[in-house]
Amino acid sequence: MEMNQPYVFIDFEFTMPEGKMKTNGFFPEIIEVGAILVVNNEIQKQFSAFVKPNKYPILSERCKNFLKISQQNIDEGISFEDFVLAISEFEGDKPSVVVTWGNMDMKVLRHNCQQAGVEFPFKGKFVDLSMEYKRFFGDQNQTGLWKAVQEYGKEGVGRHHRALDDAMTTYHIFKLVEKDKQYLEKHQPTTIGDRIDLSKVLSKLAF
Repeated sequence: MEMNQPYVFIDFEFTMPEGKMKTNGFFPEIIEVGAILVVNNEIQKQFSAFVKPNKYPILSERCKNFLKISQQNIDEGISFEDFVLAISEFEGDKPSVVVTWGNMDMKVLRHNCQQAGVEFPFKGKFVDLSMEYKRFFGDQNQTGLWKAVQEYGKEGVGRHHRALDDAMTTYHIFKLVEKDKQYLEKHQPTTIGDRIDLSKVLSKLAF
C-alpha cells in the first residue's frame, strides 16, 4: 500500500430478479453500500447506507430472503443520486485506488450511473482483489470473499452480505495478501549450505 495514497474498499448489495422481472428489462440496482477510506494503513472514514432503486423499487422475495434486507430498509434509504454524491465526497479530491472483491460492483455502479444520467463518481484506478488473490495463490477458480478470509485462518467481519461488513472483510484480506507479498519479496531462497551441515557430511565421507 503506497504511502499517502487513498484506498477505498467498497461493497454493494444489489436487487435480484424474480418471476416476470427476469424478462421485463431487469438489471441489478444498488440497494446497500459499505465503504471504507484508508490512508497510510489507517481507516479515515466509513460510510454505510441503504439506497432506493429507481427501476424496481419493490424488492423481490428472493432478494429480501437472501440479503436479509427489508422493504422498509429500502424505503427509508437515500436516493441513488444522493448516494453517488456522498460517495464522490467520500473519495475526495485525490484519485484513490478503489478495491472490490470481484468486478460486479463497479460494473453495476457504472451501469446504474448511465441509467440515472449521473456522472460516475470515481477518478482513480480499480483493483479486483479476488483476481489478485487468485493470481497470488495460483487458484484455478475465483474464491468467495468469506471463503478467502477463512483460508487465512480468519473469520469475516460481522455478517456476510452486509455491505459495510464485506467491505471491512475485503480490507482485512487486502492487508493479509500485501503482507504475504512483502514477505516473498524480502525472502531469499536458502542455499544447500543453509539446509544441511556440510562439515558433518564431509566427516562421514572422510577415510
